[in-house]
Amino acid sequence: MKEMAMARGAKTLVETCAGIEHGENVIVVVDYSMMGIGQVIASMAYALGAKTDLIVASPREFDGQEPSDPVAAALSNCDVFFTAVDRSLTHTNSVADALRQGARGIGLTHFTEEMLISGGIDADFRGLAPRAKEVTSAIENASVIHLTTPAGTNLTMSSKGRLGNAYTCLVVPGEFCPVPNVEANVAPLEGTSEGVIVVDGSIPYEGIGLIREPITIKVSNGMLGEITGGFQAKQLAEALEQQDDPKAYNLAELGIGLNPQCKFIGVMLEDQGVYGTVHIGTGTNITLGGNIKARSHYDLIMKKPTLVVDGRRIITSGELCI
Repeated sequence: MKEMAMARGAKTLVETCAGIEHGENVIVVVDYSMMGIGQVIASMAYALGAKTDLIVASPREFDGQEPSDPVAAALSNCDVFFTAVDRSLTHTNSVADALRQGARGIGLTHFTEEMLISGGIDADFRGLAPRAKEVTSAIENASVIHLTTPAGTNLTMSSKGRLGNAYTCLVVPGEFCPVPNVEANVAPLEGTSEGVIVVDGSIPYEGIGLIREPITIKVSNGMLGEITGGFQAKQLAEALEQQDDPKAYNLAELGIGLNPQCKFIGVMLEDQGVYGTVHIGTGTNITLGGNIKARSHYDLIMKKPTLVVDGRRIITSGELCI
């Protein structure tokens, strides 16, 4: 019976988000923990007349780790791919290569069966797309971006010369989008970020989840530095240290959540999309327009931000001004 409820969300994914057409080659990559989700999506794609393959990938150790060679080869030879996996494939060379070859990609990292039934998946993605594109235009190619929050975040950065990315949950050839995370984002210029981040929303990675005690992170020369707070701060510090990669500390992304149907539940793609939040990404940014390929990409989500871009107020206390 649960599969029937999940089918409605799967229909949105294959018809609205991916726009699958009869005869297209579709790959659904899953790991062992997400077989049920993969099967529902694959069945819906097959029902549309697509040539559909369901691939169970080997477990990987961390988000952003490259998949096996057979999975990478499959991604590079399809029209549409879905990645319903526990460890993110989003910021990998394999996904970037597939997009360069014209594939359309939908990311479903940490997705749950409940997320196919209700929540952010219920949003009017076509109706939200113009807003996402407008906000993206406002944060790209900016000399000075200033982010503050009531919790204590005070951060500046530059996106001069960088194009932004509008995640509308609607993809065309060469595009990848996580669903249901409607957002606008940009990769700040490496080395330009300065100040302090106070995370009070969510870090939906490595078992951290919804923030119980704010996490304070110093930022200098575009790199994360000292991390202080309670137990969750220790979890984040240990997760970054275990990467054994200095690039994991790169301040990689500024993102703005724009989906009014998303709620904080401790799952990445739902939390990131919460309307009026801001997240800072760490580590890899090559799929966002930057130059860094690290061993990981984590997102640090903050509530009620105020964002000023080249003197123009874009968000005030979590409410869009444009």
